[in-house]
Amino acid sequence: PENFKKASIMMLPGDYIAAKLSETPQISTSGLSEAALWDFSKGKLATEVLDKMGLSEDFIPEIVPSFGDQATVSSAIANELGLDPDTKINYRAGDQPNNAFSLNALKPGDIATTAGTSAVMYAVSAENTFDPESRVNTFLHVNNTEKAKHNGVLLCINGSGILYQWLRKIISVGREELIPYEKLNEEAAKVEPGSKGLRFYPFGNGVERIFSNKEVNSGIENLNYNIHQPAHLIRSACEGIVFAMNYGFEVMQSIGVEGKVVRAGKDNLFLSPVFREIFVNTTQTTLELYNTSGAEGAARGAAVGYGFYKEFDDAFTSLKCLERMEPDPKLSKQYQEIYQEWKQNIKIKE
Repeated sequence: PENFKKASIMMLPGDYIAAKLSETPQISTSGLSEAALWDFSKGKLATEVLDKMGLSEDFIPEIVPSFGDQATVSSAIANELGLDPDTKINYRAGDQPNNAFSLNALKPGDIATTAGTSAVMYAVSAENTFDPESRVNTFLHVNNTEKAKHNGVLLCINGSGILYQWLRKIISVGREELIPYEKLNEEAAKVEPGSKGLRFYPFGNGVERIFSNKEVNSGIENLNYNIHQPAHLIRSACEGIVFAMNYGFEVMQSIGVEGKVVRAGKDNLFLSPVFREIFVNTTQTTLELYNTSGAEGAARGAAVGYGFYKEFDDAFTSLKCLERMEPDPKLSKQYQEIYQEWKQNIKIKE
């Protein structure tokens, strides 16, 4: 239908999938904020942005809350997929707001992180905190309401797990099977912090938001053929990823983000003890690892939207902290020195 084609221009991928299931184009206020179409100060659609793009409000689909009875899967789709014809769509969120939700990061001061293909830190704030240079982004969090403001400040590093995957392939050249990630983690643990002076800049996956969408130096520096082995390369890559995250975290802190405890699901790079050590001692935060994932968070969100859980806290009674890691004063001092040296050698391309 024409209204679907027009509205699909302004829908996020998840909204588009939901619309294909229900034949009802919709978006949440949180989704509008991710699309840079929300006026935080006025609490409404940013019509000025639409005007600049020469688009009318007709392009905006129906606006629905993140939780609640949003739409029903169409009978034709339900029949094709073998679903109950009364199947409801009760929750929608972007990947990082949903990751934060999966970790029960809902209150101001809560911080969630993940290190998959890209690395992200997402902090909840009750203020309209934003970076004038857009090095980090501010979204409406999934539990934002008119009475209780909840925003999410997000930093993203493009080269994270994709770098670790690249290393795995390079080191596995000539083998019948790729070296397990567990082996990479074991090798990294054999090397002291600082990787014998080897420095890795993980910016090989395109321009980086934290550098105002400019290219920066990518790759390794200070390589010595007589000293450095694959284990040094692996550990320096982990250090470089965390250092990049900390660079963005400093931007977040500079605009008023608060919080000293960071939550993560125990998966991806946070499965590595070395990565976790580097993270807590570089960011100087406490890291909590939980038995959850984004998929579980989405399921909990749908259950809240359906009304199975009356309160958010009820949805997280089974969420368990598996491990809590505190910074070590000696290691923190050591990593701060390494980080400052790494930071000074960042080269931004004009």
